[in-house]
Amino acid sequence: MVKSRRVQVLLILVVLSFLLIHFLPCSNNTHMEEKPSPVHILILSSWRSGSSFTGQIFSQHPSVFYLMEPAWHVWVKMYQNSAKVLHMAVRDLVRSVFLCDMSVFDAYMSSQKKKSDLFQWETSRALCSPPACDSFSRSDIITAANCKTICGKYPFSKVEEACKTYSHVAIKEVRFFDLKVLYPLLTDPSLNLKIIHLVRDPRAVFRSRENTMADLKRDSNIVVGSQKTKGEKGPYNAMQVICKSHVEIYKAGSQAAPSFLKDRYLLVRYEDIVRDPLARAAQMYRFAELHFTPELQKWVHNITHGKGHGAQAFDIGSRDALRVSEAWRKTLPFQKIEKVQNVCKDAMDLLGYRLVQSEEEQKNMSLDLLFAQN
Repeated sequence: MVKSRRVQVLLILVVLSFLLIHFLPCSNNTHMEEKPSPVHILILSSWRSGSSFTGQIFSQHPSVFYLMEPAWHVWVKMYQNSAKVLHMAVRDLVRSVFLCDMSVFDAYMSSQKKKSDLFQWETSRALCSPPACDSFSRSDIITAANCKTICGKYPFSKVEEACKTYSHVAIKEVRFFDLKVLYPLLTDPSLNLKIIHLVRDPRAVFRSRENTMADLKRDSNIVVGSQKTKGEKGPYNAMQVICKSHVEIYKAGSQAAPSFLKDRYLLVRYEDIVRDPLARAAQMYRFAELHFTPELQKWVHNITHGKGHGAQAFDIGSRDALRVSEAWRKTLPFQKIEKVQNVCKDAMDLLGYRLVQSEEEQKNMSLDLLFAQN
């Protein structure tokens, strides 16, 4: 009888030991708070469409790690190729940035690179605050000029270090012309990708491109080929490709969208942002799962109600955003408006931009008639 009890006790101890070894760690894990998966936001647009400003709406949020056009480095290094050929390299770089793997820049930058070698790094509040720079707080609204003066000396390794401390990673990119190229990222289980497709009236884009033609020369050559950028037709050839890409992206994202794009594609018109900045910023934040703080609301209002004209490429200072958005009506000759409308008619029809039929109409038509409400 005693021996039998000893055997029973031993068996019980063995069973308890097994349970402790195999199930106690799992039990402990259930009480540990799991770190939520990062949210990845791609602001997909084209040059001179208000994308730098829209990017700043995300950059200034204290929960967002933001980079402006990181694929600039790919196009500079591989400028002999077409945009279509470079799509895959751009996509691979974007994926790596979303995952905070900044070793991807080794292929495009010097081995002695610094943080300040990254294109437009100073427009990223995350690279102007800890751990990337100790001079500002994460809650500060930081101007690019102040950041560039104070935070440029830090090593490139700080880019990756900073990225890993944020709940959201946002990228603004103008070098995708086909949404299908991004399908592998949208179906990648390691990513939680949301796409904001920003568009602008092609007539306003054309007028702005004319004012910054020298800055866009290399990019235009990659988009349409150096031969097609020459002469009077050159600017319209570029606009035709850009407008066609917006049509295809919109159709793929909303009209014939695959199931994995459900609730992950949002079309935003720049004109709607500048007419009601707080409402549209709130819409984009909800889509990106971000809180619209009072400080950010104040910043959005102030930066869209200034006196600047926004003439310089990448200029994201305070401006009268509504007036800038319609400046083409007073400065662009009607002959050019007709040509832009001709090459971009499909995009304008699909995205809700109404055609101007005469010079008189150009001057007198109200904004409410030019831009249909979404």
